[in-house]
Amino acid sequence: MESGALVEIRDLAVWYRVYGGLLKVLDGVNLTVASGQRVGIVGETGCGKTTTMKAILRILPRNAVLPRGEVMFQGRKVLGMRGRELQELRGQGVAMIFQDPTAALNPVFTVGQQIMEVIKYARAGGGPRERRLMALSALKEAALPDPERIMENYPFQLSGGMRQRVCIAMALATARTLLIADEPTTNLDVTIQDQVLRLMRRLVQEKGTSLILITHSLGVAREMTDLVYVMYAGTMVEVAPTDELFESPLHPYTVGLLRSIPKLTGGGIAEGVPGRIPNYADPPAGCRFAPRCSRAMAICSERKPEFFDTGGVGHRVACWLFAAGGGAVV
Repeated sequence: MESGALVEIRDLAVWYRVYGGLLKVLDGVNLTVASGQRVGIVGETGCGKTTTMKAILRILPRNAVLPRGEVMFQGRKVLGMRGRELQELRGQGVAMIFQDPTAALNPVFTVGQQIMEVIKYARAGGGPRERRLMALSALKEAALPDPERIMENYPFQLSGGMRQRVCIAMALATARTLLIADEPTTNLDVTIQDQVLRLMRRLVQEKGTSLILITHSLGVAREMTDLVYVMYAGTMVEVAPTDELFESPLHPYTVGLLRSIPKLTGGGIAEGVPGRIPNYADPPAGCRFAPRCSRAMAICSERKPEFFDTGGVGHRVACWLFAAGGGAVV
């Protein structure tokens, strides 16, 4: 495990058993998160971002198959954890804010009951009174008005933005080392998105919690993170400090993503990335982006590229154009 790494994923593959065969979704994912670091993962819908995060928490569906790879958390092997170790991981080590707060909250229990159950599962709070006080404190931290009333409400009685703040309160109700936020601003209007992101940034900074932020929004990634991984079709294709990635994108897919951003000043329609993510039941043998890449070479269809150093500090790219190291092959 790398020195100072809180989370390290090595060569992780995740397949799903489906009618007719296997969907080979993740194909050798590598990712490292240091203590106190804010990491973003960006990429198209269906590229495997959420699957990667579920592997950290060991909450993959039953039809998932893990043919190879390793997930380390604080030096411990997550994929080998059982019983109490898993409870400690989920209750005290890692918290996850899911994309849809409506699906994440149970409609038949009050907000207070659900937050107190999370606190109980984490073995925090001595009794019901202490757990209630901790729940109220978490709701106040999440900037929810009138937390006493919110405690007695059911999820359907709250707005989308309030439900998302309840999910944040649940995630941060007890001390956690890592917070995973899976598209936490989906389905929220722009004003509420900004409020939720500001809240998350403040709480993460105050508590010293590491953050993994999954997002489709490159603007959110630029604002919220220190390091960005670009993911395509179950593989990481580029990683760099946030400012460097936006100033000097190298992988053809990253360049395409950035060109897809609409410009406030006009200047024509965003170019986008032609084509679509490959069929996971029969993915390309080499680089999975090769069928969509205008700079693809013969080797791209034959061999999967490893990460190559590009000369920038912490900037690496999985592309045969950079096999010589530090500069593109022409």
